[in-house]
Amino acid sequence: MQGDPPPRYGLQYWPVMFRGQFVRATLAHADAPWDEADIDAVADAMSEDPEDQPVPFMGPPVLTDRQAGVTLAQMPAILDYLARVHGLMPGDPARDALTRKVVADANDVLMEMTRHNGAQMWTAEAWAEYGPRLSRWMAIFDETGRRHGLTEGGGTLLGTEAPGLADLVSHVLWGTMTDTLPALRPLLERTAPTLAALSDRIGARPEQAALRARSVEAWGEAWCGGQIEASLRAAIAAQATG
Repeated sequence: MQGDPPPRYGLQYWPVMFRGQFVRATLAHADAPWDEADIDAVADAMSEDPEDQPVPFMGPPVLTDRQAGVTLAQMPAILDYLARVHGLMPGDPARDALTRKVVADANDVLMEMTRHNGAQMWTAEAWAEYGPRLSRWMAIFDETGRRHGLTEGGGTLLGTEAPGLADLVSHVLWGTMTDTLPALRPLLERTAPTLAALSDRIGARPEQAALRARSVEAWGEAWCGGQIEASLRAAIAAQATG
């Protein structure tokens, strides 16, 4: 007797939240089942020659849609695909493009917060210098929402009737960041109160709350992991006590 078929989607990512959480949150919102490769399988896939990979890639996340026979790498490409398949784009050219901008902005923030994927470690001095830029990123997301009717009491980032990819990305970026690095939450509330409220509303949805609980159970409060996260936490702590 054969076992159950695998779920539609297969995700390859490290056992931390970070970029993989954007994919997980989108799949959870779409009620789309997925499984995840273990860390050894992810490392093995990365080490394959490009001609042997299902999609040539440098690093995860990698998503396979088994139903469609499609494999994609790079977080923005994966999210764009899932949004199209599961109806999470606004549906008009301008706001579809703005959705892609939100994803690109989020990817930029992740790159900056990890100092270009760990190329350098954080110091207290570097973190203090970065503070105004982080605040500006928060304000950019907040103002994007305000221009589309977002308030602390309701609405969506791009004025859609239901939450879409832009809302999920905003929540995962800022909500996950400030949940795992809680010293940053007061800055978010001061700088971007409507964004903070939106993130909280999305995070309170049952599927997102369940994802958060599973993630914490599996990986603790790790955000990006490794030495770069250790240096980030140390720099934030130094600022708080300085």
